[in-house]
Amino acid sequence: MFQLYVFLCFLASLQSHAATIGPVSDLVIANGNVSPDGFTRTAVLACGTHPGPTIMAQKGDTFKINVTNQLSNESMLTSTSIHWHGLFQHHSNQMDGTAFVTQCPIIPGHSFLYEFNAGDQVGTYWYHSHYGVQYCDGLRGPLIIYNPNDPYRSLYDIDDESSIITLMDWYNLPSPQVQRQVIPDSVLINGVGRYNGGPDVPLAVINVQPRTRYRFRLLNMACKSNYIFSIDGHNLTIIEVDGQYVEPLVVDFIQIYAAQRYSFILETNQPVDNYWVHANPDSGTNATAILRYAGSPNADPKNRTILDLAALNETSLLPLSPPSSRLLQEPDVKLDLILGKNLTNFNFLINGVQYISPSIPTLLQLLSGAMTATDLAPNGSVYTLPRNKVIEITFNPDNSPGGPHPFHLHGHTFAVIRSAGSSSYNYVDPVMRDTVNTGNTGDRVTIRFITNNPGPWLLHCHIDWHLYALSIVSTEHYELEPLCPIYNSIPQQNFPLPPVD
Repeated sequence: MFQLYVFLCFLASLQSHAATIGPVSDLVIANGNVSPDGFTRTAVLACGTHPGPTIMAQKGDTFKINVTNQLSNESMLTSTSIHWHGLFQHHSNQMDGTAFVTQCPIIPGHSFLYEFNAGDQVGTYWYHSHYGVQYCDGLRGPLIIYNPNDPYRSLYDIDDESSIITLMDWYNLPSPQVQRQVIPDSVLINGVGRYNGGPDVPLAVINVQPRTRYRFRLLNMACKSNYIFSIDGHNLTIIEVDGQYVEPLVVDFIQIYAAQRYSFILETNQPVDNYWVHANPDSGTNATAILRYAGSPNADPKNRTILDLAALNETSLLPLSPPSSRLLQEPDVKLDLILGKNLTNFNFLINGVQYISPSIPTLLQLLSGAMTATDLAPNGSVYTLPRNKVIEITFNPDNSPGGPHPFHLHGHTFAVIRSAGSSSYNYVDPVMRDTVNTGNTGDRVTIRFITNNPGPWLLHCHIDWHLYALSIVSTEHYELEPLCPIYNSIPQQNFPLPPVD
């Protein structure tokens, strides 16, 4: 039976990066050679592709993803875990896939069945390794949950695998060898890019029909970069942010930070032609792809159309449905998180503490009876929060270079009460999301969420090279597959700490 699973993954790998699987599937993780920017290297792949196959599901589906580890290349991490980014994991905290928080990693030759139900969640998500910086070596892919009662269904004609756009950074060295000043070699749009001095790899082409309305799903699956995304000659009508519906907002470009997602409607109402798609990163080389109308020649666009560009401003994003009124009242708990950097070893800090993964996952510590922050490792990085209360967190990035830092909270969405670049607070209709840009010096980005999903959850910068993270813990007991004795029985890889800016 296992050979059949491998064969099915192999067939998927022959189809291109747009291969899709369902919510009940096998995901074989193995090493393989890829050359997305023309430089061939060995990577960590899900079902043999980069990005991995798109997981597609319908609202209410139960996911049963059996992850089998066949990794063998010891120049990279050979154990693994998979996080389902943006999914709440209500009553299934043990399936969150966060190494050393909810599970021990899966070692080579073993498998782990991730089984969970996403409940009422719909929208644009993704999956990625949550073990070290392994997803920088390729282990990442889209996850889409379709809504049969989408309130915006009348506004678009097409929403399928052809209308998914992924943005990623790529490194031509294995992640343990990347230098401390992290600069990507290339930007990949739908898995294809070019690097300076490299070959002219054929650009990704997004094929569309004229006079058609598309719901495009844009995902930033990068390890570091944020991108300014635009399509020449077309505006973008945003309808979803990180799995949350928003009032339609028309923009000309979207600045999208690592781990964020947007859905936008695009109408192909321009002359039949080829149009540039842009993904300009905050570091490295700009990337382009081609939006090609049916009937256009197989050629690069002739020129770039300059519009009066209307930028996406997070404060202009308004939720389609009002957030919980509790989030708009005085919070029960306020936390100020000061982001900093150790000037001796150059690693990042939160409130003066560097996060170091514990040897025993936080969830197992809870199962053993530890219940307070002082009982739980890593000391100083665990915050015990009261259940069913409103928590307000304010980020202070004044002394934290290498930003802006996109912070992601597992297990929850949050209201963005104050956004980067703004000095005002929105207590009326703040946007809900799960990953927020915490800004630069002078910003005080403020979020609020309700502790209605007990368990240990990670709050961390999603620039994967940055080493600070914060575990937020409340209590509820679950059973966990016995991965830890297996993981602890093998020799551990002793790579140096991942690089930082």
